[in-house]
Amino acid sequence: MAKILREGASYTQRDIVDLLGEFSAFKDRVTKKFKDLAKELEGKTNEHELWVNVYLISCDYSEEIVGRRLKQQESLQKIS
Repeated sequence: MAKILREGASYTQRDIVDLLGEFSAFKDRVTKKFKDLAKELEGKTNEHELWVNVYLISCDYSEEIVGRRLKQQESLQKIS
């Protein structure tokens, strides 16, 4: 999405609101997971485990976005 935004493509207000909504939901999930992670790591100095969890969170998000895009493409193909 960032590449598309940099290329100067135009978006409707609804597209922007949807993008912001997705980001907000993602931010909320990440914040919750980091709070849970912080409780687990309280008193421990295990930086490796922290980065592994950051990686897992980012993988979950990317898989979710890819799944949504595929569903959108499929629905658009069915319409046309």
